[in-house]
This record gives sequence, structure tokens and C-alpha cells, in this order.
Amino acid sequence: MKTAQRVGALLGLGGDRAAPPPQYAALADGLILTDTHAEAWFVLASANTDLMSVGDRDAQLDQADNAFGRVLAGYDCHLRVLWSPLRADDYLHEAAEIFTAGNWRAWAQMRVRRLEQIGMDTRHLLLGVRLTDRIGQARQTGTRAARAALGIGTPPVSRRELAALSGQMRSLGRRLEMSPWRAEPAPVETLAWMIAREQHRTAPLPAPRDGAITGAKIATLTRGRIDPYPDHLRIVAADGATAAWSCILTMPGFPPALDTPGGGEWLRSLSEITYIPPVADDDTDDVHPVPVSPEASVRFRVLPKRDALRKVDTARKSAKEQRRSAAGQSAGEPGREIEQTEREMEDLKVSISRDGVDLVDDHPRLIVTSTLSLDDLRARVDAVISHYAGADIEVVAGEDEQRELWCEMQPGDQVRVPDVGHTRDVTGLSASWFWGGARVGDADGPIIGYLTGSTPGIVRLDVTAGSDAGDATTTAFLGRSGRGKSTAVAMSALDAAFRGAFVLILDFKGDLAGVVTAAQAYGLPARLVETTSKFAGSADLFTLLEGHEAAQVEVPAQLTIAAPPHLRARGAETPITRAVNEVIRAGNPATWRVVEYLRTMDDALGRETGEALHELARTPLGAPFMGRPADGALPLAPEPGVWVVQMPGLSLPDAATHMDDWHPLQRLSVALMHSMLAYGVTTAGRRDLRGLRKMLAVPEVHVLTATRQGMAFLSYIARVGRALGTSLVLDTQDAVALSQIVGVVEQLRTVVGFQLTTEAEQDALAGLLGLPANPHTRAMIQAIGRLPSGKIRHGHSIIRDPNFDAATVQWDIPSAELLAMLDTSPKAAADTDTAAAAHHNQEAGVTA
Repeated sequence: MKTAQRVGALLGLGGDRAAPPPQYAALADGLILTDTHAEAWFVLASANTDLMSVGDRDAQLDQADNAFGRVLAGYDCHLRVLWSPLRADDYLHEAAEIFTAGNWRAWAQMRVRRLEQIGMDTRHLLLGVRLTDRIGQARQTGTRAARAALGIGTPPVSRRELAALSGQMRSLGRRLEMSPWRAEPAPVETLAWMIAREQHRTAPLPAPRDGAITGAKIATLTRGRIDPYPDHLRIVAADGATAAWSCILTMPGFPPALDTPGGGEWLRSLSEITYIPPVADDDTDDVHPVPVSPEASVRFRVLPKRDALRKVDTARKSAKEQRRSAAGQSAGEPGREIEQTEREMEDLKVSISRDGVDLVDDHPRLIVTSTLSLDDLRARVDAVISHYAGADIEVVAGEDEQRELWCEMQPGDQVRVPDVGHTRDVTGLSASWFWGGARVGDADGPIIGYLTGSTPGIVRLDVTAGSDAGDATTTAFLGRSGRGKSTAVAMSALDAAFRGAFVLILDFKGDLAGVVTAAQAYGLPARLVETTSKFAGSADLFTLLEGHEAAQVEVPAQLTIAAPPHLRARGAETPITRAVNEVIRAGNPATWRVVEYLRTMDDALGRETGEALHELARTPLGAPFMGRPADGALPLAPEPGVWVVQMPGLSLPDAATHMDDWHPLQRLSVALMHSMLAYGVTTAGRRDLRGLRKMLAVPEVHVLTATRQGMAFLSYIARVGRALGTSLVLDTQDAVALSQIVGVVEQLRTVVGFQLTTEAEQDALAGLLGLPANPHTRAMIQAIGRLPSGKIRHGHSIIRDPNFDAATVQWDIPSAELLAMLDTSPKAAADTDTAAAAHHNQEAGVTA
């Protein structure tokens, strides 16, 4: 050994520290090849752990321990936790495949602008596993400098070698696919991005050829300049300016036990670290915490049982020798720590042999980067150190070893600073919950908001997707008034309409006219129907139902309901049915014509019934279904667009009240509802509309659940929605009542829960969300609608998706103008026209 190498080893600067950086030979899907070895790389999926029960967390932690010990034992592994800014422009390209109707481009561009304003990061989890040394290449390491000097570069990689390594990678991937991380081979584009991003250059990534990046292309990934300093690194841009400052931190000290859930989740909590950016003294008005987004690099090796036993036995023998040596000294008493260590090693040896406990050597590093300034970097580093100090975890900057630590975190490299590592139970690594956090929503579809849990991310929800997926088609929005339910329903309805759906909203409260205003502002067909004489005949069953045969049954039933009870008792149903038949026979049938026919019948009972119905048709509730329409009035039509039927004056009787005891308002309310329900059922079942997306939204659904007809209707649509391509969207304040409608609950695809305050309602919502009904869940549902300051937090909810994942989500309205249009407060009516005009002016330059 040369003198310099001996001195370096003595000072802790051994060969690992002095090794040259990796020389990449090829990248392919799931593979990184250097001139000395090959690594398999996988993308890991995040798990939804924020709201996971204790039992489920324990089970998943056991599965992770098992994957470490049974799949990865004996492999040199490299875990990376990375962040990238959300690319908002990508949503505009996705929107071309999601939306088809109206001015969808302007709708999508509005969301893109909002995403850019939020500036959210996206987490990436990647795992590298060293597969093998490259035969015939490892022995050529010593000639690397000569090749570089001659400009020869790294020898080419043969197709046979790539194919063989790909087979090894996929074999390992199949085993990791069954782990909680659901590993998949990392695309070659992702691997190229992972390597090139460290240079902070803006050059485009090289495109793979025949599925691989090799030769001169691969050299462009590492083209950059890094200047090391004692406590940080300076990354230099192509023009010589500073592109970023970076600091790599080591984690030399961990507590004897890690709390989970809690501060022990030391990799999951990376997203929770925030700091106050340095600002000038005169610029303190808009100071607020922002995410640090530190990244992680953890090289680890799970020890095979034989190696683990040997290592533990060596430590036990060392402690034993120290104890004997101390006993032989004049004091004659060994230290308690030595005795405790010896006992712990003995117990650990038994645990490894008998209980299957696995040990891991790990070397965790945290990477903090700033593109603003060196002072900003140091503020971020201080925030990271302070965060972990609260969990009794020691974090320090790698003084005078920034270069070595930077090389160490590169894919394809090795452990260079081995003295800052740990040997511990494998649970010490899995309990970091690097794959934990928050995840909920559909895999694709419209973006409706963002996660508010421990990891950031956007949330997608497509209420019309159930039928396409062969799944249930019902979505329920539950919570107290004024927390954003109706606005969330309105956003879902607009997204569905932009997808080309027929959207029918039964507005019992009468505050969703803004949906029509917003739809029209973005070029969607939309119409508002109100229960006034202005909209007479708009809910006529002869025009709403397909064919006269359905109306021939439904219209007599409807008019019999509306007729006074004393006329029904005398047999008014008979002349009503006769009048319907005659009007149909005469052609161009309409309910108002049936009423007029009754008024001119020879039968006295028929004339009396006709007069009674004629007077009722002049009321706001009677006019829509049996009034004579004005010239040019348009009825409801099952065509793509948004149709809002406002019925705020309904007074539906409860299920226990007999029909003969209904007062006139209740009779008309039930008869009008009969139109809407019959229309909903018929439209959903029409064969010629099976290919049309259909969404039926029922805000304030408790109005319907109070009647037998309403409950039967909801159960029917929920059960047949998938087959008929009809999505049912329910909005209610009564979680208890909804949870008792078995036909609906069994067909729930998605549940959106807002704040509720009573224990019974909270427990019912917890059950629908798939969460345990315990004090913790009740407290969470109670707090979901409040900011820390105590103010109301509109749009904050808990969503349970089709995969039964649940997470907290903030519904986000992408512009102030749209929010004003959808405002359901009493002042909304006065402001809607103004907001629509302002929006029209803003979007005038946007073309589809």
C-alpha cells in the first residue's frame, strides 16, 4: 500500500472516499449500467397512511419488514426520495383527452394557471438494487483514466447483456411488486431525469434509441460542474453563473426507539418541513412558511442471517472482553453500559435465530438545495436540523466531505463515508415510512383540488367514471351547511358537462343557478328551469318521457296525485285516464290539453276534476307539469349540457302521512316530483342514450329520502347506474339517514365528507368513509371545517375513493370569478351577473 493511501486510511479517508465517480455505460427501462456493475431501478408507489388504522399500519409495516428480509437481503440497495415541481402545462395536454364539450380549453387553462399559482411539488420514490458486476468490465477499472485521456469513453453494451440483465431485473421486480411499495421498473426517461437533474442544466434529455440510452447521449446527462466547499456545494450553470447551492446532511444519531405514528417516521415527514425565507427588513408583510422539500439518499444492505449473526456475535464478544478487562482493573466493576450491551447482543442473537429478526446497515443522507441564495440554503438547512431535533434525531452537515457525499448519492455509486452509518433492526428503516403519506382520488380525470395531508399532491375526481370502469356510479357529498358541499357538486357537474355528459340537477334549495351561469360562460349548453308560471309545461311528462306509452301510465298517476282527495274518493282517476287516452288519440298530446279536455267532458266528475286541476295549474308548483307553455318555451331535453331544475317551494310529506291527509301544497309537490323522478328513470333507461354520459345530481337529498317514492328512486338509479351509464351524485346533511338506505350505500363509489358536529352524524360519516368510529375520527371530522384560527374552512373535506383510500382534500376553485358564479350564499344572486360579465371580458382572448 502506498504511503498516501495508508495515511488516508488512518484518517478515515479510505479507498471508498477516493473512488472515482461512476461512469455510466447504458440506461434502459429499469436498468442503470456503469463500467463496473449493473443496477435494477424501480419506481415505488406511495401508500395512503395518514388515515390508516393502527391495525392496518402494523400489518403494512410487517409486510415491509418481510420484503426487506426476504427479497432484498444480501443486495446493496439505494433508496431515493426526490421532488419535482408539478408541471401544470401537462394538464392542458391531458384535457384534450378528458374534455370534449364547450370551451374546454379555457376551462383547462384556468386550472393550469391555478396550479402554477399554487406551485406544488410532486414526490418520487425510486429504489436501486445492485444486480451484478459486469463480467470483463470490472477488471478494466484501472484503465478508465487511459480511456478518458484517449477520448475512447466507456465500452459499448451489447444487446445480449442488456437482455440478460433485464431478465434479472424483472424477476426481482415481480417479487417487489407484491410488497407494500408495489414496485414497477423505472422508465428509462425517469432514470435519465434522475441523473441529469443533479446538474441543474436546462438542456433537453436525450431520447432513448431502441429502448436504451448509450454512447455519446449518455455523456450529456452528467455534463456539468460542481464546486465543493466545506459545508455546501455550488452547482454551476452552463454560462458560469450559480444555478443552485446544495448541502448534504448526515444523520449520525437516532434515539433507541422510534415513535410511529409520530416523529419516528423520519423519511415520511420530509414534506412537513417548512422554513421562513430570509427577507429584507422592509419586506415582512407577506412572510409565511414555505416547504423546504429536502430529498433523501439512503444506501443500505439487509444482512443475510449468517452475516447478521456474525456481526452481533462480534459485538457481544467485544463487550464481553471489555467487561472482563474492566473487572480486572483496580476498580473491579465493569460499566453498566458494557454489561447492558452484552445482554442486548445476547438477546438480539436469539431474536435473529429464533424470531427471524433482520438487521440492516444503512447510511441515510438528506440533500437540501436552494436556487435562490446561499443564505436561503442555510435557512433551509437550519429548518431541517431543527425539525429532526424535535424527534431526538441528530442531523449535521457533512463538514469537509460534501464532494464525497455528493458522489455517494449518485445512482451507480457506492458508500463513500461508511463511518456515518447504522446497523439496526430492519424496522428502524421501514418505520421511516418512506412510502407513506396521503393519496386519494382517481388515477386520471379532472383535477378538483389538492391533498392537505402529510404529502402534497393534486387530487382527481371524475364522478362519471364508474360506468366506464364497470364499477358503482354513486358519489355522496355529506356535511353541514355552509362548508362547500354544493359548490363541490357544482364543480363536479361542470367537469362532467365538459366531458360531454347530460347533467340534470334537481335543486331543491334553489341556490344553484350559478352553475348555469358558469356553464354558459364557458360555452356549454345550459338552462335553468324554475317552479314558476314562466316555465309552464317545462316538466310535462308527455315531452319528457320517451314515447306516449310511458306517458299514458305516468300522466294519469300524476294528475290523480294532484287532484283533491274528495274527487279521488269519488273516482276521479277514471275520467282522468279517459281524457289522457283521448288526447293521445287526437295527436300532439300535452298535459294541459288533458286538463282542458276534462273541463269539457260530459261527465260531471270529469268537469269538476278538470276545473280543480286548471286552477292548480296556475300555481308555481302546478304550472311546470300541467300548465300551458308560452310560445317558444323549451322543455327539458336529454341532450349534453347542464340542466338545473329549481324547486325551492316543495313541501313533501313524510312516509308515514297517508295520501288522503296531504294538503294542496304537498299534493302538488309530490306530483311535480313525480315528473322529475319519472324523467330521471326514463332518461337513464333509454336505449338510444346508453352511449351518452349522464349525471343526475340531487342536492339536499334528505328532501327525497323523507318519502317512499324518493327512496325507491334513489335505490333504483344507484343499482342500475352502471348498466345505464348514469352517475348519481347526492348531497345531504343527514349522514345517518343516507347510511340506512342499503341500496345506495352498497353502490357508493366515492364519499366526500365535510364537517359534522354531532356524534351520531360523525359516526355515520366515519362508516361511509371506511374509518373507525372512535374519538380520533370524530375529532377529525369536527375539525375538518375549521382553520387553526377558528375561521370556517370552506371546501375542506375527507374523500374516500373507489380503492377505499381516504385522505383530507381541499376542493379548489381555480378563479375568483368562477367562485363568485358558484356562490350559494344569499348575496350570490346580486353578484352573479357582474361576475359573469367580468369573466367574459377576461376570457375573450382565449380560443378553443
